Amino acid sequence: MSRARSTRTSASPARPSARGGRPGVFVATPKSDIYVAMLGISLGAMVLASLLLTVILWGYDFTISAS
Repeated sequence: MSRARSTRTSASPARPSARGGRPGVFVATPKSDIYVAMLGISLGAMVLASLLLTVILWGYDFTISAS
């Protein structure tokens, strides 16, 4: 024998709730840790190195041919 189905109707998951929010499960965003700080430091180091290399090449008028 099959089970009887429930007669209650549930709200469609695609519709926003009555509170006016968006549908779905909300998860807290992760906080930054030491690895994010290390990525920022490495990005800063690469930008600084690129700027210093540009300044050095500017002194040579951007000629990089070997003589």
